Amino acid sequence: MASDLTSDTFLASKKISDEIKADLAVHPEKYTMLTGDRPTGRLHMGHYFGTIRERVALQNAGVTTRIIIADYQVITDRDTTANIADNVHNMVIDYLACGIDPEKTIIFTHSAVPALNQLMLPFLSLVTESELMRNPTVKAEQEASGHALTGLLLSYPVHQACDILFCKGNVVPVGKDQLPHIEQTRQIARRFNERYGQVFPEPHGLLTDAVEIPGLDGRKMSKSYGNAIALSATEEETAKLIKKSKTDSERMITFDKENRPGVSALLTTAALTTGRTEQDIAAEIGNDGAGALKRYVTESVNAYLAPIRERRRELEGQPEMVREILHEGNRRANEIANTTLDEVREAMGMVY
Repeated sequence: MASDLTSDTFLASKKISDEIKADLAVHPEKYTMLTGDRPTGRLHMGHYFGTIRERVALQNAGVTTRIIIADYQVITDRDTTANIADNVHNMVIDYLACGIDPEKTIIFTHSAVPALNQLMLPFLSLVTESELMRNPTVKAEQEASGHALTGLLLSYPVHQACDILFCKGNVVPVGKDQLPHIEQTRQIARRFNERYGQVFPEPHGLLTDAVEIPGLDGRKMSKSYGNAIALSATEEETAKLIKKSKTDSERMITFDKENRPGVSALLTTAALTTGRTEQDIAAEIGNDGAGALKRYVTESVNAYLAPIRERRRELEGQPEMVREILHEGNRRANEIANTTLDEVREAMGMVY
């Protein structure tokens, strides 16, 4: 359903998303955005071009912005939380280095906001097992992880509804594959309001225009594939990664995603970091071969990431400040969650 770009459901969602985007430019103050990431490793260029750059733009446009570091959701499909503290710390550094402003945006963690997670109990009563089982995103995530279907993974969309609704989020930047999650959140909000009284908005997915940056092997950029350039990578590490990326035996450089995935992935990376087109770059390099292409990509990526890396180095030298930003974000998120939970109890007649 969600991947079908011609389905009625998708077209309706896209129409609403386009209307919201047009209104955002005029009335950004009407919108509260919730977005976030799981701290499973270092953020990379795929995260930056896929989501972070757009978050910064929406924050700077005046949209009320909340970013959740979804630490509890790490264990939906993993049996360990090894390195999670380091991952969370570096995630905050990456956000700040990329332009997230803690004065404008609340950055917080799942585990530090009990009232947010307490919404799971009433929300779970509003969905059926069959509705959870039908969610295509849950199925895809289970298959990708090879993990057993735990109760937490099955109820992942409900937990995400808690994330969005605790702060009265009404827009969530998503790719088309995440639309089923948003629809389930809308359903939960609607059912709660009908059963107990008006408390929650029904949020909409804000379909992103972000380009998906391929990994260095032509597949989706992912930590698990080992094909990602981390935002925290040094210039030397970046050069080494790009140098060992797979290309092919053809010397002439051309852009052909289907038949030349490695070469095309490098061209797309260069295009995103220079503002040029893949075809222009390919034509310039021409018969100079893969070595020249890799040198061009290395220089382009390192130049693009230079200001982010400089800011990262400054922040790495200020660990107490980074921790304080997260602690303050957690404090503010708790205030919001406690207020919302009070409204929920009042609506449900559970104030004794």
